[in-house]
Amino acid sequence: MAVLRHNDNPEGRMSLGEHFREFRRRALVAAIAIAIAAVLGWLKFDTVYQWMINPLLDAARHRHVPDSRVSTNFGRGVGDAFSIKLKVSVWLGFIIASPVWLWEIWAFLAPGLTRKEKRVGAAFVLSAVPLFLLGCWVATRTIPNAVVFLISQTPSEGTNFIDAQTYIAFIIKFVLAFGLAFLLPVFLVGLNGIRVLPARVMLKGWRIAVMLIFVFAAVMSPSPDAWSMLALAFPMVALYFAAVGISAFFDRRRKQAEPREWLDVPDDEASTL
Repeated sequence: MAVLRHNDNPEGRMSLGEHFREFRRRALVAAIAIAIAAVLGWLKFDTVYQWMINPLLDAARHRHVPDSRVSTNFGRGVGDAFSIKLKVSVWLGFIIASPVWLWEIWAFLAPGLTRKEKRVGAAFVLSAVPLFLLGCWVATRTIPNAVVFLISQTPSEGTNFIDAQTYIAFIIKFVLAFGLAFLLPVFLVGLNGIRVLPARVMLKGWRIAVMLIFVFAAVMSPSPDAWSMLALAFPMVALYFAAVGISAFFDRRRKQAEPREWLDVPDDEASTL
């Protein structure tokens, strides 16, 4: 018996093989979009790299160190400079192509949507992309102060020899951590919109959610100190409970709009039957 694809099956049921093929197709589309956008990142590498090292120059001025004493080591290998440029280009491509891969993630998680649920999906993408970019922008505004603070901990007699690989990984991780953190409420409300994740389930499992948020913040925080982890974890916890509140509002509206079954009617109230 032939297996129907989710576009042809009104119930949206897919076999395990169909799920894997669907994942492969959508991952390929997202990867192609990121690769195309990475070409632009490659062309703009010099401008972006100058922006990356500006916080180091600011930190040097803060310590009254001449700019000439600030340098980034691009590594000892012949291909290290190419590796750094490629890493930055893919990172920029990931940000630029965010509308594509966010849509592909949503379309894979919610196949076989009804017309009303497709509107929820469109609202998901329209809100997720600005929030992701907003999180990245907030990170770019925070990075200079973070770098100045961290470098300022160096003793006055000390000199910083910055490894470019380590420093650029710090910047990339910092920006992506904030961008992904701002997506948390959108995913939760989106899953609630297609009736996969009720607000009561989110509220009941808030302890597990907070623990996972702190684990995520510990892994994604750009520096090993506790303050960086807390600076990322606290906004995510606040966004989580904001998503719970919005989802509870939507659940209440849906419950009021839908007719109740006769089993849900109290004993002292006449049912519609």
